[in-house]
Amino acid sequence: LRRDYYPSSSFLPPKRTELHASSPSSAKPISGDQWPHKFPAKNHCSKCGLCETTLVSHVTDACAFLNDGMSRIDDMEVKVHGRRRGGLVWNSKEEGVAEEGRFGVLSSPMTLAQGVNVPNAQWTGVVTGIALSMLEADMVDAVVCIASDDDDSSGDEGGGGGGWSEPVPIIARTKEEVLRGRGVKPALAPSLKVLDEIREDEGIERLLFCGVGCAVQAFRKVQDELNLQKVYVLGTNCVDNSPTPQAARDFLKKGVSIDNIKNVKGYEFMQDFRVHVKMSDNTYIKKPYFSLAGTIADTAIADSCLACFDYTNALADVVVGYMGAPLDSNGEMNTSFQTLTIRNS
Repeated sequence: LRRDYYPSSSFLPPKRTELHASSPSSAKPISGDQWPHKFPAKNHCSKCGLCETTLVSHVTDACAFLNDGMSRIDDMEVKVHGRRRGGLVWNSKEEGVAEEGRFGVLSSPMTLAQGVNVPNAQWTGVVTGIALSMLEADMVDAVVCIASDDDDSSGDEGGGGGGWSEPVPIIARTKEEVLRGRGVKPALAPSLKVLDEIREDEGIERLLFCGVGCAVQAFRKVQDELNLQKVYVLGTNCVDNSPTPQAARDFLKKGVSIDNIKNVKGYEFMQDFRVHVKMSDNTYIKKPYFSLAGTIADTAIADSCLACFDYTNALADVVVGYMGAPLDSNGEMNTSFQTLTIRNS
C-alpha cells in the first residue's frame, strides 16, 4: 500500500487541547462473560467496553443508555466542539443551518469522500486511510480500532474478511496493526476495553480513537482520565448492529438465505432499500428490506441499537458513513462514495 492510497491531510481532524492527568481508579471491572445481565444497562448495554475497565466508576454519567443517556450530547457538544449545533430550520436560506439540525455541528459543508480501494476494506478504505495517514504522519502514537480475533493483515486474499469471530479492540501502533481494523464488524464491539492499558502506557500521549456513537459518547466522558496530551476521534455512522457475531450469522442465514457464511466479506443496509452482501469473489447478493421476515429484528438487532438516536455520531471530530451519499450506478460498496462530516477545523 502506498501513502497516496489514502485520503489527503485535509480529511484529518484538528488537534485537540491538552487534557488533565488523573490518578487510576480502584473500581473493579465487570467481566465481559457476564454481559449483559451483570452490566448496569442490562439488555440495553451496547457492550462499548467501558464497564470492562476500572473506569466503570464513571458509567452512570458516561453510558449512553443510563440516566440522561444521549440527551447529554446537547451539552457535550459545547465541550467537544465549542458550541451546540444550529437548530433545525427547514426553510433557512443560510448555508448549513438545516444540515446542522439534522447531522450535528459542522465546520464545513458535508462532502463526499472515496478511498482508493484498500484491500479488504468494506467500502473504499476511507476510515483506514485516515487512520494510517495520521499514524504515518506522526500525529498520533496509537490508534484504537476493532479487529476480529482471526484477522491478519496479509494482502488482497488474506485477512480482513467477514469479521465473523469475536470483535477485539486493539491499540494499533503500526500500519499492519491498523490494517487489522479494515472492514465493518457486524456485532457490538467493546472499543473502550483497552482504556486501562492506554492510561498505563507512558508511550501513548497522542491517541486516535475510532468508534461508533455510543462508544464515542462514553469515551468523551472519560478521556480526561487517560493522561493524554492530544485526543482525536474518528467516528462512523452506525445503526442496527447485531448483539453478537452469531446473531449476525443467523441474520444472513435466515434473513438473506446465505448458507456459506465464510464466503461473506461484509454487508450493509443500503440506500436502495436492499441488504447488500459482499462475497469473497467480490460479487454481491442483494435482498429487498421488504422481503425480510417481520420478526428478523427480534434477534438480529441489538436492543441498544433500537434505543439509539445518535446515528450521526455527534461527538466525533470527523465522521465517515453513507448517510445521504449517492449510490454508485452499479450499486457496489467498493466503488461508491461515502459522506465525510467534519465537525472541527
